Amino acid sequence: MKALVTGASAGIGRAFATALAATGYSVTAVARREDRLDDLMTTLGPGHDRLTADLATPEGLRVTAARLAGEPYTLLVNNAGAAVHGDFAATSLQDALAVVDLNCRAIVTLAHAFLARAQPGSALVNVSSTLGFTPKPGLGVYSATKAFVTSFSETLWHEQKARGVHVLALCPGVTATESQHAEDVPSWLVQTPEEVADRALRAVNGRQGPIVVSGRRNAVLATITGLLPRRTAVSLLGGG
Repeated sequence: MKALVTGASAGIGRAFATALAATGYSVTAVARREDRLDDLMTTLGPGHDRLTADLATPEGLRVTAARLAGEPYTLLVNNAGAAVHGDFAATSLQDALAVVDLNCRAIVTLAHAFLARAQPGSALVNVSSTLGFTPKPGLGVYSATKAFVTSFSETLWHEQKARGVHVLALCPGVTATESQHAEDVPSWLVQTPEEVADRALRAVNGRQGPIVVSGRRNAVLATITGLLPRRTAVSLLGGG
């Protein structure tokens, strides 16, 4: 079994790579920071591979898609993502477009390369977010890209199930990674990357989906906010 994991050098991606290696997968870890990939390879041990690539760039995306097109992978974890914090009009347009490229263009490109040669029993995990259900002011572009990822994954789930290829959108809530600001979030709502990856892999093995919310509390909150009027939900997430 072979798995390719993007954004694999830290956080949820690293947890995925470690868990998959422990269960017998040969892992190709993709990330843009070579020093962190070196550290991950040491942790994983022999039998695994790495690819240094920035998926927000055309070249990084090209070489990663070529790897998927050239080798028979049984699992793709589209995990790489980014966010820009702050009021949209006050932040850099270039940074916002880079988030769109990484969170949407890269997801679509790599999913297409993987599914073009996926065999029955293969699986695709697109890492989305609970913010794809209810957008958070201050994370407008990020929330919108995750809504795209969730919707895109649902359609792929339906289209691919006849082929025996499973697709799911993994929707974590706040996770204890270096890129997430969780200072104002109750500790009982924050998951570890390992908890998120474990939930996702159980969903893959059980063919659950097309949407999997990581953590029972997150699932309850997502349901509750989904029942609220949109104006109310957005105002609550925006702090009033």
